[in-house]
Amino acid sequence: MIDLTATAAALGLLTGSWEPWLVVIPGMCIGLLFGALPGLGASAALALVLPFTLYMDFLSAIIFMTAIYTGNGFGCAIPAIMINLPGSTGAVATTFDGFPMAKAGKHNEALGLGLAASAFAEGMGYILLYFLVGFIADAVLELGPPEMFIIALWGLVLIASLRGKSINRGLIAGIFGLLLGTIGFSARGNVRGTMGFDVLLDGVPLVPALMGLFASAELFNLMRSDFIVADAEARKVNLKKILSGIGQTFRYPVLLIRGSLIGVVIGAVPGVGSSVSNLLAYSEARRTSDDPESFGKGNPKGVVAAEAANSSSEAGAMATLLSLGIPGSASGAVMLAAFAMHNITGGPRFIADHTELVYAIIFANFAQVFALVVFGIGFTYVASSLVKIPVRMLVPMIMALSVLGSYALTGNMAGPVTYFVFAVLGWFMVRYDYPVAATVIGLLLGKMVEGEMLRTYQMSGGDPAFILERPIALVFFLLLVLSIAWPFVVRRWRARPRLEIAAPAVDDPK
Repeated sequence: MIDLTATAAALGLLTGSWEPWLVVIPGMCIGLLFGALPGLGASAALALVLPFTLYMDFLSAIIFMTAIYTGNGFGCAIPAIMINLPGSTGAVATTFDGFPMAKAGKHNEALGLGLAASAFAEGMGYILLYFLVGFIADAVLELGPPEMFIIALWGLVLIASLRGKSINRGLIAGIFGLLLGTIGFSARGNVRGTMGFDVLLDGVPLVPALMGLFASAELFNLMRSDFIVADAEARKVNLKKILSGIGQTFRYPVLLIRGSLIGVVIGAVPGVGSSVSNLLAYSEARRTSDDPESFGKGNPKGVVAAEAANSSSEAGAMATLLSLGIPGSASGAVMLAAFAMHNITGGPRFIADHTELVYAIIFANFAQVFALVVFGIGFTYVASSLVKIPVRMLVPMIMALSVLGSYALTGNMAGPVTYFVFAVLGWFMVRYDYPVAATVIGLLLGKMVEGEMLRTYQMSGGDPAFILERPIALVFFLLLVLSIAWPFVVRRWRARPRLEIAAPAVDDPK
């Protein structure tokens, strides 16, 4: 329920001083820059600026950090579109259609699509958070291992759908990713698959692995050409086309709204967030499309759906952080550290005692949407120039940045070694036509699926009827079944009239 008194107090906090607004522009620029540099991302940027927030008041510090987070949400889409290298796990699905658009010379439009979808979803996410922050807090508390397990299964359904016609290869690649995701300590405390390397006890370093899988194969393939975009005319940076992409985004209102809702809901679940929501939104866009085969070949709908879910996940994650004091990701953990530095504890009491601060943070983030559009267009205009760089110069630069980013993430040689191992693996997968995306999904969800399945089994005692006692889990399960069955139902419904029309008339021989 909305507290109008707290709303007025929040507006007073934001309009009574310029200090909270002075940090938005530098925060936005830092977020865009770190998002565009593969391997760094929001957690690295937030960790670097954390000491400086000690010299700010609490509201300014949180607005500064959320501005970084907001800028980073779109910044990660820039390398995903331009060089097929997601800046974070939340931008994985953006590569599926973003990079094919760039190779076709539509990089300006793709970046415009990504920017508009990010800004719209960000704004919608915080509007929903304003009205539903209390409800979301209560709802998240109702999610237990069975619900989390089914949500993870929902993500794994993507494995079969992302491959298209060859579902078997998609499943093989996905299962392989699941096995990679279970390396290290299991949910029961057993150690598997480390081959004696202590650096693998916590699992495969995720971001270096993703960088290797996604970037390497494309980089090796690009070595055969002189530029990412072959047509010299198409390589031109065109502000008009970027604005055209922004306008084109709003031709897909259903995708925008559905992606934003998926992002908010999934983002509110600790440990899931944008890494699952962008894949789920992309999958649903593909399933419900009239032309699903065009996805993965440069369909703008894929970019819109993925970026909408990616950016709105921030609002869901903030709901969990503010209302429960639970970080949903590494970035959330750094922001929680900022709370501690200012002697403030997130959780239900924080919302009850400091409602005006919660509303002020929400309103400030909503205002950041407009700053993202302005600075995003300028940054996008610069980023589009990547296609002008010859491949012989671009590939070594990207690989060098990837190696440095991998080392920065792990602090030792485990990052660069992981990058090179998965680079070779990614190249072989592309060469023999196995979907890299399916392996990535399995890798992202491996530990989560195993842990939640074990806890669900312990709770149920192995009785499948246990789900009937969990209405939320049952609803999620029915939605999962529906999402699997719906494409087949639609396909049969569309094929039926064609068969009747195609049936030839039989003439009576007499």
